[in-house]
Amino acid sequence: MPNYRRAFVPGGTFFFTLVAYQRRSIFRNEAARRVLGDTIRDCQSKWPFEVVAIVLLPEHLHTIWSLPSGDAAYPRRWGWIKKEFSKAWLDSGGTQAWVPQSKRNERRLGIWQPRFWEHTCETVEDFEIRFDYIHYNPVKHGHVRCPHEWPWSSFGRWVEAGVYEESWACGQCPPLTVVGQAVPDGTRAVERLEQGMLSEGTMRVMSGTA
Repeated sequence: MPNYRRAFVPGGTFFFTLVAYQRRSIFRNEAARRVLGDTIRDCQSKWPFEVVAIVLLPEHLHTIWSLPSGDAAYPRRWGWIKKEFSKAWLDSGGTQAWVPQSKRNERRLGIWQPRFWEHTCETVEDFEIRFDYIHYNPVKHGHVRCPHEWPWSSFGRWVEAGVYEESWACGQCPPLTVVGQAVPDGTRAVERLEQGMLSEGTMRVMSGTA
C-alpha cells in the first residue's frame, strides 16, 4: 500500500477551513466549483504547493496543503485565491450576498467569510486525523451515506492510490480518528466554525483579503 504519510512535511503541512459569506451554498453551483478549481491551479503555478487532501461542501471547504521547505506563505496564497475567485465568479455572472456599507467601504465582498482557520500539522498522527476528517466530512454533514459517493473530494484519488478501501466509513459509525473523544480541540473548533458558533475573538485565524 502506498505510504500517503510521505505527504506530511514537518512544519510545512497545514489544514485549512474556509467558509462562504453567511454560509451561502455557493458551491452547489457547478460554475463556482469550476472557477475555484481553476483558481487554485493558477495559484499553484505561481507559488507551488501540493493539495494533499480536499473536500468541497456547498458552503465551506477543508483542505490539507504541503508547502515547499521553509515556505509558510499560505496567507498570500489564500488571499490571492479568494480575491481571484471572487473576481472571476462575479465576471462570469455569479452573485454575492448583501454586504453592509461599512463593510463595502473596506472593499469586502459577500462571497467569502473574511477569515480562515489554519492548523499546522505537527505530527503524523495529527495529519492522519485531519486527513480522515476531510474525507468523512460529506457523511458527517448528511450529504451522502459513504465518502465515495461525494464527487467533490480527494477521496477517490486516495482509493485509487490504495490508501482507502472504497467502502471506508460507509454506513457505519465515524472512524476512530474522527469521533469527538479522539479529535484534538482544534478540530472540534473547526466543527463549531462550520456551524457558525465560533466568534471571531475566539478563533485562531489568519486574515484573508476578500
